[in-house]
Amino acid sequence: MTASISPPGVKAILLDIEGTVCPISFVKDVLFPYALRVLPETLETQWDNPSFAKYKDAYPPEYRTSKGALAAHTRDLMEKDVKIAYLKSLQGYLWEEGYAAGHLKAPLFSDVADKLRTWHQEGLKIMIYSSGSVPAQKLLFKHTNAEPSDLTPLISDWFDTVNAGLKTERKSYQKIAESHPEVPVGEWLFLSDNAKEVDAAIAAGMQSMVVQRPGNPELPPNVRGRLPLIKSFTEV
Repeated sequence: MTASISPPGVKAILLDIEGTVCPISFVKDVLFPYALRVLPETLETQWDNPSFAKYKDAYPPEYRTSKGALAAHTRDLMEKDVKIAYLKSLQGYLWEEGYAAGHLKAPLFSDVADKLRTWHQEGLKIMIYSSGSVPAQKLLFKHTNAEPSDLTPLISDWFDTVNAGLKTERKSYQKIAESHPEVPVGEWLFLSDNAKEVDAAIAAGMQSMVVQRPGNPELPPNVRGRLPLIKSFTEV
Protein backbone atom coordinates (compact mmCIF):
# COMPACT_ATOMS: atom_id res chain seq x y z
CA MET A 1 0.00 0.00 0.00
CA THR A 2 1.34 3.42 -1.00
CA ALA A 3 1.87 5.89 1.81
CA SER A 4 -0.02 9.13 1.42
CA ILE A 5 1.74 12.46 1.17
CA SER A 6 0.28 15.33 3.19
CA PRO A 7 1.39 18.72 1.86
CA PRO A 8 1.16 21.27 4.68
CA GLY A 9 -1.57 23.92 4.67
CA VAL A 10 -2.92 23.44 1.16
CA LYS A 11 -5.99 25.54 0.32
CA ALA A 12 -5.90 25.45 -3.50
CA ILE A 13 -5.28 22.49 -5.82
CA LEU A 14 -4.08 23.40 -9.32
CA LEU A 15 -4.35 20.54 -11.83
CA ASP A 16 -2.85 19.79 -15.19
CA ILE A 17 -5.07 17.71 -17.51
CA GLU A 18 -3.17 15.47 -19.98
CA GLY A 19 -1.35 12.69 -18.18
CA THR A 20 -2.65 13.94 -14.81
CA VAL A 21 -6.46 13.67 -14.75
CA CYS A 22 -6.90 11.74 -18.02
CA PRO A 23 -4.62 9.76 -20.33
CA ILE A 24 -2.39 11.64 -22.75
CA SER A 25 -3.79 9.30 -25.41
CA PHE A 26 -7.26 10.87 -25.12
CA VAL A 27 -6.01 14.13 -26.59
CA LYS A 28 -3.60 12.68 -29.14
CA ASP A 29 -5.57 9.60 -30.18
CA VAL A 30 -9.18 10.78 -29.77
CA LEU A 31 -9.61 14.57 -29.67
CA PHE A 32 -7.08 15.50 -32.37
CA PRO A 33 -8.21 12.83 -34.88
CA TYR A 34 -11.86 13.72 -34.24
CA ALA A 35 -11.21 17.39 -35.03
CA LEU A 36 -9.41 16.50 -38.26
CA ARG A 37 -12.13 14.03 -39.26
CA VAL A 38 -15.01 16.49 -38.92
CA LEU A 39 -13.12 19.56 -40.17
CA PRO A 40 -13.87 19.20 -43.92
CA GLU A 41 -17.61 18.76 -43.43
CA THR A 42 -17.70 21.57 -40.88
CA LEU A 43 -15.95 23.96 -43.27
CA GLU A 44 -18.32 22.91 -46.04
CA THR A 45 -21.47 23.56 -44.00
CA GLN A 46 -20.37 26.47 -41.79
CA TRP A 47 -17.99 28.50 -44.00
CA ASP A 48 -20.49 31.31 -44.63
CA ASN A 49 -22.31 31.03 -41.30
CA PRO A 50 -21.91 34.31 -39.35
CA SER A 51 -21.50 32.34 -36.11
CA PHE A 52 -18.46 30.58 -37.61
CA ALA A 53 -16.80 33.82 -38.72
CA LYS A 54 -14.95 34.41 -35.44
CA TYR A 55 -13.12 31.09 -35.81
CA LYS A 56 -12.31 31.58 -39.49
CA ASP A 57 -11.34 35.25 -39.15
CA ALA A 58 -8.88 34.49 -36.35
CA TYR A 59 -6.67 32.66 -38.87
CA PRO A 60 -3.97 34.60 -40.76
CA PRO A 61 -5.39 36.21 -43.96
CA GLU A 62 -3.60 33.86 -46.35
CA TYR A 63 -5.46 30.86 -44.89
CA ARG A 64 -8.91 32.45 -45.01
CA THR A 65 -8.99 32.54 -48.81
CA SER A 66 -10.47 29.07 -49.20
CA LYS A 67 -11.72 26.08 -47.26
CA GLY A 68 -8.85 24.00 -48.61
CA ALA A 69 -6.20 26.48 -47.46
CA LEU A 70 -7.64 26.69 -43.96
CA ALA A 71 -7.99 22.91 -43.70
CA ALA A 72 -4.41 22.30 -44.92
CA HIS A 73 -2.99 24.85 -42.48
CA THR A 74 -4.98 23.34 -39.62
CA ARG A 75 -3.70 19.84 -40.43
CA ASP A 76 -0.13 21.14 -40.60
CA LEU A 77 -0.40 22.86 -37.21
CA MET A 78 -1.89 19.78 -35.58
CA GLU A 79 0.70 17.43 -37.06
CA LYS A 80 3.42 19.65 -35.58
CA ASP A 81 1.46 20.03 -32.31
CA VAL A 82 1.71 23.81 -32.54
CA LYS A 83 -0.01 25.49 -29.60
CA ILE A 84 -1.52 28.67 -31.02
CA ALA A 85 -4.68 30.48 -29.96
CA TYR A 86 -6.63 30.46 -33.23
CA LEU A 87 -6.10 26.73 -33.70
CA LYS A 88 -7.19 25.99 -30.12
CA SER A 89 -10.29 28.11 -30.65
CA LEU A 90 -11.32 26.16 -33.75
CA GLN A 91 -10.54 22.83 -32.08
CA GLY A 92 -12.75 23.83 -29.16
CA TYR A 93 -15.61 24.57 -31.55
CA LEU A 94 -15.21 21.20 -33.28
CA TRP A 95 -14.98 19.33 -29.98
CA GLU A 96 -18.03 21.13 -28.58
CA GLU A 97 -20.11 19.67 -31.39
CA GLY A 98 -18.67 16.21 -30.72
CA TYR A 99 -19.27 16.33 -26.97
CA ALA A 100 -22.82 17.61 -27.49
CA ALA A 101 -23.56 14.76 -29.90
CA GLY A 102 -22.20 12.18 -27.45
CA HIS A 103 -19.31 11.25 -29.74
CA LEU A 104 -16.74 12.39 -27.17
CA LYS A 105 -16.44 11.67 -23.45
CA ALA A 106 -13.37 12.34 -21.31
CA PRO A 107 -11.94 9.14 -19.73
CA LEU A 108 -10.77 10.35 -16.32
CA PHE A 109 -8.47 8.14 -14.27
CA SER A 110 -10.54 6.19 -11.73
CA ASP A 111 -9.36 8.16 -8.68
CA VAL A 112 -10.00 11.64 -10.08
CA ALA A 113 -13.75 12.31 -9.77
CA ASP A 114 -14.07 11.05 -6.19
CA LYS A 115 -11.00 12.99 -5.07
CA LEU A 116 -12.24 16.19 -6.71
CA ARG A 117 -15.53 15.84 -4.82
CA THR A 118 -13.69 15.19 -1.56
CA TRP A 119 -11.42 18.22 -1.99
CA HIS A 120 -14.44 20.35 -2.86
CA GLN A 121 -16.36 19.14 0.20
CA GLU A 122 -13.32 19.94 2.37
CA GLY A 123 -13.44 23.54 1.14
CA LEU A 124 -10.36 23.42 -1.07
CA LYS A 125 -10.37 25.50 -4.23
CA ILE A 126 -9.84 23.31 -7.31
CA MET A 127 -8.45 24.99 -10.43
CA ILE A 128 -7.25 23.82 -13.82
CA TYR A 129 -4.11 24.89 -15.72
CA SER A 130 -3.65 23.30 -19.12
CA SER A 131 -2.13 24.17 -22.48
CA GLY A 132 -5.58 23.45 -23.93
CA SER A 133 -7.85 26.49 -24.12
CA VAL A 134 -10.19 27.31 -21.24
CA PRO A 135 -13.29 26.54 -23.36
CA ALA A 136 -11.80 23.13 -24.24
CA GLN A 137 -11.02 22.48 -20.57
CA LYS A 138 -14.62 23.23 -19.60
CA LEU A 139 -15.94 20.92 -22.31
CA LEU A 140 -13.73 18.09 -21.08
CA PHE A 141 -14.83 18.41 -17.45
CA LYS A 142 -18.48 18.81 -18.45
CA HIS A 143 -18.48 15.54 -20.41
CA THR A 144 -16.57 12.90 -18.41
CA ASN A 145 -17.00 9.19 -17.76
CA ALA A 146 -17.86 9.99 -14.10
CA GLU A 147 -21.34 9.87 -12.58
CA PRO A 148 -22.60 12.53 -12.75
CA SER A 149 -20.68 13.40 -15.88
CA ASP A 150 -20.43 17.18 -15.35
CA LEU A 151 -17.67 18.06 -12.88
CA THR A 152 -17.45 21.76 -13.75
CA PRO A 153 -19.35 22.82 -10.58
CA LEU A 154 -16.34 21.55 -8.59
CA ILE A 155 -13.88 23.82 -10.41
CA SER A 156 -13.25 27.35 -9.10
CA ASP A 157 -11.13 28.74 -11.93
CA TRP A 158 -9.50 27.90 -15.26
CA PHE A 159 -6.10 28.85 -16.69
CA ASP A 160 -4.41 28.30 -20.04
CA THR A 161 -1.38 29.68 -21.89
CA VAL A 162 -3.39 32.73 -23.01
CA ASN A 163 -4.55 34.01 -19.62
CA ALA A 164 -1.64 32.69 -17.53
CA GLY A 165 1.38 32.09 -19.78
CA LEU A 166 3.60 29.14 -20.66
CA LYS A 167 3.45 26.24 -18.23
CA THR A 168 7.22 25.90 -17.86
CA GLU A 169 7.71 29.52 -16.73
CA ARG A 170 7.75 30.56 -13.07
CA LYS A 171 5.93 33.83 -13.76
CA SER A 172 2.88 31.92 -15.03
CA TYR A 173 2.37 30.33 -11.61
CA GLN A 174 3.01 33.64 -9.89
CA LYS A 175 0.31 35.22 -12.08
CA ILE A 176 -2.15 32.44 -11.21
CA ALA A 177 -1.47 32.80 -7.49
CA GLU A 178 -1.80 36.58 -7.69
CA SER A 179 -5.24 36.19 -9.28
CA HIS A 180 -6.40 34.58 -6.01
CA PRO A 181 -4.77 36.73 -3.31
CA GLU A 182 -6.96 35.06 -0.68
CA VAL A 183 -4.69 31.99 -1.01
CA PRO A 184 -0.98 32.58 -0.20
CA VAL A 185 1.30 31.11 -2.87
CA GLY A 186 2.74 28.59 -0.42
CA GLU A 187 -0.73 27.10 0.13
CA TRP A 188 -1.15 26.06 -3.49
CA LEU A 189 -0.49 22.48 -4.65
CA PHE A 190 0.15 21.96 -8.38
CA LEU A 191 -0.09 18.41 -9.77
CA SER A 192 1.34 17.64 -13.22
CA ASP A 193 2.99 14.83 -15.15
CA ASN A 194 5.62 17.28 -16.44
CA ALA A 195 8.66 17.73 -14.21
CA LYS A 196 9.59 21.05 -15.85
CA GLU A 197 6.17 22.43 -14.97
CA VAL A 198 6.54 21.17 -11.41
CA ASP A 199 9.94 22.88 -11.17
CA ALA A 200 8.43 26.15 -12.41
CA ALA A 201 5.58 25.97 -9.87
CA ILE A 202 8.04 25.28 -7.02
CA ALA A 203 10.22 28.19 -8.18
CA ALA A 204 7.13 30.41 -7.94
CA GLY A 205 6.61 29.31 -4.32
CA MET A 206 3.90 26.68 -4.79
CA GLN A 207 4.00 23.14 -3.49
CA SER A 208 4.05 20.69 -6.39
CA MET A 209 4.25 16.98 -7.23
CA VAL A 210 4.89 14.92 -10.34
CA VAL A 211 2.02 12.59 -11.25
CA GLN A 212 2.99 9.27 -12.84
CA ARG A 213 0.16 7.74 -14.84
CA PRO A 214 -0.10 4.74 -17.19
CA GLY A 215 0.91 5.79 -20.71
CA ASN A 216 2.99 8.78 -19.60
CA PRO A 217 6.53 9.16 -20.96
CA GLU A 218 9.41 7.90 -18.83
CA LEU A 219 10.54 10.53 -16.35
CA PRO A 220 14.04 12.03 -16.74
CA PRO A 221 16.62 10.31 -14.49
CA ASN A 222 17.16 13.42 -12.35
CA VAL A 223 13.50 13.59 -11.25
CA ARG A 224 13.33 10.58 -8.93
CA GLY A 225 14.54 11.51 -5.49
CA ARG A 226 14.50 15.21 -6.32
CA LEU A 227 10.76 15.82 -6.72
CA PRO A 228 7.82 14.20 -4.89
CA LEU A 229 6.09 11.59 -7.06
CA ILE A 230 2.56 10.17 -6.85
CA LYS A 231 0.69 7.64 -8.98
CA SER A 232 -2.83 8.50 -7.79
CA PHE A 233 -4.66 11.44 -6.24
CA THR A 234 -5.51 9.10 -3.37
CA GLU A 235 -1.89 9.48 -2.23
CA VAL A 236 -2.43 13.17 -1.48
